[in-house]
Parts: sequence; C-alpha cells; structure tokens
Amino acid sequence: MENKERKRMHPVIKIILILLSLGILLFGGLVGFVCIREGKVAKKAGDLPGTYDAVIVLGAQVKPDGVPSVQLSWRLDLAAEVFQQKQVPVVVCGAQGNDEPETEAAVMKRYLEDKGIPGDMILTDPDSFNTEQNLQNAKKLLDNYSTKIRQVVIVSSDYHVPRSMALAGDLGMDAVGIGSPCLPEYWLKNHSRESLAWCKYWLKKYLHLNL
Repeated sequence: MENKERKRMHPVIKIILILLSLGILLFGGLVGFVCIREGKVAKKAGDLPGTYDAVIVLGAQVKPDGVPSVQLSWRLDLAAEVFQQKQVPVVVCGAQGNDEPETEAAVMKRYLEDKGIPGDMILTDPDSFNTEQNLQNAKKLLDNYSTKIRQVVIVSSDYHVPRSMALAGDLGMDAVGIGSPCLPEYWLKNHSRESLAWCKYWLKKYLHLNL
C-alpha cells in the first residue's frame, strides 16, 4: 500500500520540481537581463552627450532623521556633477513615505542647494510614489518650464536607469540615463525587485493590465 502511494506521489513531485526549476531559470534570466542593461548605463557625467536640457533625479529612501540614504546621496552627488557640466534645470522627485519625516523631494532639493545648485534651478515633485509617477510629474513640470526642454538626463541607481528610460520613452521624452552605484549588501534585493518591476512593466505595456 505504501509503495503504491509513493508511486502516486512521484509524478506530482516531478511536476513541482520542474516548475521550481523553470521558475529559478526564469528568475535568473530576468536578473541577467537587468545586469546586461545596467552594464550599458553611463556612470560619469563626462560619458553623457552635451545635448541635454534638464536633469531628472529619481527619489530613494530618506532616513528618519531627515538625511538621505547612502543610495539617494550617491544619486544626488552624480546629479550635481551632471549640473556642473551643464547648468540646466533639475527636477527632484519623491513623496513622503511612512517612515520619512518629509518628502524626498524637499530633502533632495536642500542637499543639491548645499552642493551649490541655485534653488530657482531646482523643480520639485513631492507627490510621486513610484518611478512611473516620478516621470509623469517631472514631464509636467518641464513642459511648463520657461525654456523648451528637448532632452533630459535621468539620474538613478544603475540597475534602475534602463527601466526608467523605457518609461520616459513611453511618455514621449527623449531621455539619456546615468547611474550611481548600488550598495553591495542590497545588490540581490534591488536586482530581484527590479526584475519583478520589469515584468510588471511588460504586462502593463503589452497586455494592458492595470497593475
């Protein structure tokens, strides 16, 4: 009797193992895709074309004491380098999370002002909670800017830049990207989340799912 039950279970176990293996392969492929796209992202301001008219800095975590996280400060430092190369308006994006004392945009603006960027050159989007909203709101701000904006530089962490550029392209923006490093201890977490974010992007774009 026991042998019969074991034999009945074998096909089920095989199916589960096959599905698990396929899931691991798919996940590995997605992470590999993110890494390949990330490898093509500019890392220094000097690598950018000199044709951009604005800079968009995407938000990241602000600590409870109001200080930018390491990852956010690296994005802002890179944005300051891009501004020093060509003085154009800078848009900072990010709403206030549950564990943040104020909006990411407000903290980012102060940080960039301390880096020497004039406050009147910094536009703030304090209302966006994700990358898509960041870019939608940044586009509205730039569309209403006093001078015509033809090309933007998107500044974010390197793994995040390619999808941000894809979203910007969907909005009709001519965008180039530049990426700051990812903290090694968060590499797997960030790349895993970004892989899933790409899946969500494809499902929304090609299957028109409201996710």
